[in-house]
This record gives sequence, structure tokens and C-alpha cells, in this order.
Amino acid sequence: MSSNVVNQVSYIRTTRDFPTEAKELSVELNKAYIDIANTVNARTIGIFPINRPAITGESWFISKNQRQQTLRQVFQFTNFNPISHGIKFNSLTTFTKITGIGFDGVNYLPIPYVDGGVPTNNLGIFVSPNQIIFTPGGTRGNLTGFILLEWLSNP
Repeated sequence: MSSNVVNQVSYIRTTRDFPTEAKELSVELNKAYIDIANTVNARTIGIFPINRPAITGESWFISKNQRQQTLRQVFQFTNFNPISHGIKFNSLTTFTKITGIGFDGVNYLPIPYVDGGVPTNNLGIFVSPNQIIFTPGGTRGNLTGFILLEWLSNP
């Protein structure tokens, strides 16, 4: 493993000997708390809200090695009409995920979806400053499902 890795240790120790003397115990408990807090804070948060954004727990270091967090929001759809997302483009650096899942009553399809055999079944999406916009192929039937957006907050 490289010695230049950002997160050398991402796990909490499974064993620890705590001293019996109060002062030494205090020092060891403080170290244990810091280890636990750093490890817990380094994980990805599994919250996918529909009505408002949530912090993902991801840290990106793109601009001047300054930490940026990503936010996540899920949007439900029942047709291919554009969805107003309410994300302020001037408060983000870039999107890190634009994806989704659709259901046509029989099959589940990833979004974007590419059908190599029948290109008119393809389904794409893109995000404009105000909306999530679907780009269905000519014969693509309607779907219901969810769109997932994740974006980098400004540093």
C-alpha cells in the first residue's frame, strides 16, 4: 500500500487495553473517542431523501485540495415531464451522480438506458439549471421511478 494514501486507517480497532489508573484511562478514552469519531465520519451516509437534500458523507478534494462535501436528493417521477429540482446552480461545483431507475410495469431499467438492439428504446436524462429533463427514444413507453442527483457543494 502506498504511504501517500489519504485515509491510512478507516476502521475502528477491535481491541484496546484500557488502563486502570484514572489519568491514563482519561488519555486512552480521549484517543478512543477521536478514533471512533474519525472513523464514523469517514463513512458514506445512506440517506436518500425525496423532499430535500442530504449530506452524503463523501469528501472530495478537487479544488486546491480543499474539502468539499456532496449532497444527495432523490426525485420521484411518473412520466417523462421535466422535474423542477430547486438546486441553485451557483451553489454547486459540479454533479457527481446523475442516475436513476425506471419501471415499465414488467421490467426495471437503469437510467440512462441504452438498448443496443432498438435505439428508439433508449432513455437519457440531463440536468438544466432548473429541471431534470428526460430524453426518451421515439418508442420508449412511459416509466415510473426515481432519479438520483448528487452534487459537490462549493468549498
